[in-house]
Amino acid sequence: MGVLVTASSRGIGFNAARELLKRNARVVISSKNEKNLRKALDDLSSYGEVYAVRANLLDQVELENLVRESWELLEGVDALVWNAGNVRCEPCILHEVSYIDWTEASTLHTVAPGYLTTLFVQTWLERKTKGVLVYLNSISIKEPMPPLVLADVTRAGLVQLAKSVSRTYGKHGIRAYSVLLGSFDTPGARENLKAVAESRGETFEETWEREVLGRTPLHRTGRWDELGSLVAFLLSDEAEYMLGSTVVIDGAMTGGISL
Repeated sequence: MGVLVTASSRGIGFNAARELLKRNARVVISSKNEKNLRKALDDLSSYGEVYAVRANLLDQVELENLVRESWELLEGVDALVWNAGNVRCEPCILHEVSYIDWTEASTLHTVAPGYLTTLFVQTWLERKTKGVLVYLNSISIKEPMPPLVLADVTRAGLVQLAKSVSRTYGKHGIRAYSVLLGSFDTPGARENLKAVAESRGETFEETWEREVLGRTPLHRTGRWDELGSLVAFLLSDEAEYMLGSTVVIDGAMTGGISL
């Protein structure tokens, strides 16, 4: 299976790519940071067939080039695993954000995945092939975190995107899923919580304990093999009847019943 994983030079995207490679997928990774991308490519090369394409997810032309190059490198793309980081101002509280911040967040978390989805669906329909889309999202769209208001609001649409794609194109073998992640130990997560801790006059350890470890009965973050197994399952034919679903992997951090 040929898979494109976006924003995958570090953190969630990098580890998702590594887990898919370990499960024999052929993978294209991407990042706007050339240096980080090259390092990630070197680190992942021992796991399997992997390629790198530099792409700024905020740029239409680069999104189009990302699809084209990925298709050529993999000789066909079977799946997109969408991942994205936070916008530049985050963590930030609502009254601190500007119009430009809202525009950047909307472009990154709504326009970019929507347009990539359009490009892949068009190609799969033209070639009469199946395709799978997995949008890596966050549980904070269900239980918002004030310092991540931009991401929480603009990422919520990925749930509807997965459902819409599946209802419209499922009959053509094209399906989509939204995955709501709890806490995974990434450089980005630590950077965000360090900023939150400083704003509250707390130590990083105090904030990490309360906001991450203390919110789950397992008292730990998610493991990458757990995320990898879930994504690999969703990409497989065994998950076909789950098309359009929103799947939660959060160590019971969120409460209530989702219907």
